[in-house]
Amino acid sequence: MDHSADAQRTDLMTITRFVLNQQSNHPESRGDFSILLSHIVLGCKFLCSAVNKAGLAKLIGLAGETNVQGEEQKKLDVLSNDVFIKALVSSGRTCILVSEEDEEATFVEASKRGKYCVVFDPLDGSSNIDCGVSIGTIFGIYLIKEDHEPTIEDVLQPGKNMLAAGYCMYGSSCTLVLSTGSGVNGFTLDPSLGEFILTHPDIKIPKKGKIYSVNEGNAKNWDDPTTKYVENCKYPRDGSSPKSLRYIGSMVADVHRTLLYGGIFLYPADKKSPNGKLRVLYEVFPMSFLMEQAGGQAFTGNQRVIYQKQGEKQKISLD
Repeated sequence: MDHSADAQRTDLMTITRFVLNQQSNHPESRGDFSILLSHIVLGCKFLCSAVNKAGLAKLIGLAGETNVQGEEQKKLDVLSNDVFIKALVSSGRTCILVSEEDEEATFVEASKRGKYCVVFDPLDGSSNIDCGVSIGTIFGIYLIKEDHEPTIEDVLQPGKNMLAAGYCMYGSSCTLVLSTGSGVNGFTLDPSLGEFILTHPDIKIPKKGKIYSVNEGNAKNWDDPTTKYVENCKYPRDGSSPKSLRYIGSMVADVHRTLLYGGIFLYPADKKSPNGKLRVLYEVFPMSFLMEQAGGQAFTGNQRVIYQKQGEKQKISLD
């Protein structure tokens, strides 16, 4: 990539322009989906700013509460959840919001209600906040039928029904990766403009990768097929070069690297967590949707992840 040439470009493709261009391909569209995405983008910008100054603003450390998963909530977890709830409700285009941080789904009042359900993890990898490792927001969007009062059953859909999914990674740069069902595109926040600029158009995962990503600290609890697969990554029987292990412990960062460099990311069920630990609705489904849109695979060991039903055993692999 010619970065010097990019620096002189004036015809920038912002995420707003990109979404509007896609909207023009659907003459019947009223712009509701574009408005919803713009509010998600606003939430990501706010969180990027908050993450960058977390230490100075005393947002690092524990908030003294636990979330629905039983994890201790960081101060930034609580802030990020509030930001996204308010941004999504104020869009006037959502009817149900499901967050990792809340025990119950949020049902938007009728006067502000729209036709979309948004499922999200407002700050994935928050255990890494205090040490400056990349963290991020994961989200997925479903369309809800408007012929009845919304219920929690409207949310419990398989990943194949998603309209869009994405994540925003807060690290050395702020990167938003988005798919609306026709490929995957990556945007980087230009702080001087306050805009996400298209920097990774039409992302395609490399067909072959040299990296495997898994928490080997859980190896003693794995089943035999998982153990044998990882062993073959390290000691290939066909004489090929061994794969390199890269594991950050932040799903957004690990998946982002896998999308760009190829390889495989695993989070298998084991004896300690027989149903797996990843949250299907707002982590696994959105990431699997993105991975398949980029030409990769996402599977449980038995089936494609996006066809999985809620509550089924997980052995998630993304490659």
